[in-house]
Amino acid sequence: MNDTELLKRYAAGEEGAFQELVSQYKDSVYAFLRRFLNQSDLVDDVFQETFMQLYVSRDAFDLSRPLRPWLFTIAANKAKDALRRMQRIDSANLGSMFDSDDHSIDDVLNTLDYDTHMPYDDLIRDETAVAVKRVIARMPAKLREILILAYFHRFSYAEIAGILGIPVGTVKSRLHTAVGRFAEDWNATMTLETAN
Repeated sequence: MNDTELLKRYAAGEEGAFQELVSQYKDSVYAFLRRFLNQSDLVDDVFQETFMQLYVSRDAFDLSRPLRPWLFTIAANKAKDALRRMQRIDSANLGSMFDSDDHSIDDVLNTLDYDTHMPYDDLIRDETAVAVKRVIARMPAKLREILILAYFHRFSYAEIAGILGIPVGTVKSRLHTAVGRFAEDWNATMTLETAN
């Protein structure tokens, strides 16, 4: 059964349809929040807030639009609110462009599976994946969320713009900066590990 049909049934009062929606999206939303927040104490709370928002907003959802981007918009907004409450938003630093022939950004990011295996810890398979996770966790929140939405969840520029409420040009610019920042941090991490 597709999302639209489930939402219609849920709007008509069928609680089982809501449970089916949660079942379909819980793993990907949880994985997104784990990567974005990188604080296990916040993840569960924001996860519950996200689905609570879906629960109470059933009448406000436009059935002509896809559910997935809307749900991730809720999750991203709830995560940002949680970070603001924790006063943990980092300042953004511009990174240099990744120009090494040794690694491409896709090679490094693709060492992690997307969100097909849960819990998130099952995705970490080797030392490279652990290093990738550390580099992403240290990135400023605005750059981290763009990278996660684009590379791990494969949202288009337009979908990311809708989720974050920013213009497509800003998405492209921020993603470009995020990739550069990741590359700079990745090279520094690899240089440090090689020296040790």
